[in-house]
Amino acid sequence: MDAITTTNLAGLELVARGKVRDVYSVDADLLLFVATDRISAFDVVMTNGIPGKGVILTALSRFWFDLLQDLCPNHLVTTDLAAMPATVQRHGAILAGRSMLVRRLAILPVEAIVRGYLAGTGWKEYRENRTVCRLPLPQGLQESSRLPEPIYTPSTKAEAGRHDQNIHPEQAARLLGPHAGAVRNLSLALYGKARDHARSKGLIIADTKFEFGVDPAGQVVLADEVLTPDSSRFWPLHGYAPGRAQDSFDKQYVRDYLERIQFNKDGPGIVLPDEVVQRTLDKYREAFRLLTGHDAPA
Repeated sequence: MDAITTTNLAGLELVARGKVRDVYSVDADLLLFVATDRISAFDVVMTNGIPGKGVILTALSRFWFDLLQDLCPNHLVTTDLAAMPATVQRHGAILAGRSMLVRRLAILPVEAIVRGYLAGTGWKEYRENRTVCRLPLPQGLQESSRLPEPIYTPSTKAEAGRHDQNIHPEQAARLLGPHAGAVRNLSLALYGKARDHARSKGLIIADTKFEFGVDPAGQVVLADEVLTPDSSRFWPLHGYAPGRAQDSFDKQYVRDYLERIQFNKDGPGIVLPDEVVQRTLDKYREAFRLLTGHDAPA
């Protein structure tokens, strides 16, 4: 299978091309989100993709949207290509399995990150200051330690080619205005329910990122992707032990490879070796199987 890293859909207006998703306008009320097979690390998109990754991301997001809909409305209309307009269906060979028809929203300018464990940039900041996003944490925590309570640690949304920046929740509140409380509370509630589900399946969700928008009625709505290996750290519950990095079912394998070769995080993406591509795909498939109880879609 060849990786689909770029789409160009005749008859549909391209609205945005993100790190992974291409977004097209369908009509005044609807957008088409296309999950490509692009993969990014350290906010840099790699030259080659992970074949079939976009299909897994779409199916897993659909699973979580269904599971979490009692806590928060979401933007998903359908992932069924047959239920989409003819202008979309004509591109079925490319879009099958990797597209979501979604409601248009006014997207909020903050990535809502929730951490239940100390890893990544959170661990780096803690080692230096005993804080995460300048929020004080107890002394004596180790790498991968479970936090006393999950914490809301938002970040900015960087433009392409730039890095997201962790910010204090008060700074996020200024950016979010009247929606700040809803974003924080919904993020923590969504993480809590997802964490409990994953734990029952033998997985730890160490941290994750949510994105929200506002609908015409002023309601905060869950958007983008949800709890995928692209936006979350998944660790196996069996064998978990603080004090070291954990095995993972996400793109940490790509990050680790790039660290080993001393990748320039401010430079362009590179071609990932076949072994890194295959191992990453295997991890995404296994995360899907464990979380949903079904084999990952091909």
